[in-house]
Amino acid sequence: MKLTVALPLVAAASLIAIPPASAYDGDWKRGRIYYRAICSSCHATTPTGVVQPNGRTKAEWAAYLKADKHEKGKDSVSQFFSKAYLDSIKGQNKAAAKFADVPADQLMKDVEIFLQRSAKDGAAPASCS
Repeated sequence: MKLTVALPLVAAASLIAIPPASAYDGDWKRGRIYYRAICSSCHATTPTGVVQPNGRTKAEWAAYLKADKHEKGKDSVSQFFSKAYLDSIKGQNKAAAKFADVPADQLMKDVEIFLQRSAKDGAAPASCS
């Protein structure tokens, strides 16, 4: 009788001790590579030119990414992290193929972490020259 009561209690206690799966935290180094190889290489050929990470504050980058509006709302920011987008540019951009199998939400988080770190008021302000 004691065994039938103790077993469920042990099982319940072990579930409590297991930490919940955490959300993806982002990899600023992969974000830096993506930003420089994908974002900056495309912007280099446009009239706006390369957008430097240290050209905005952390709050400005957060607001930009949250709004999900690129080129004054003509496109969404998130589309530039999709497999479809990467597949469409891999002929002109060798780095695109390297990122094609990484989930878009992870790539976007990586770039977000890089931009926060590299912003004007970030821990390590950086430019992408």
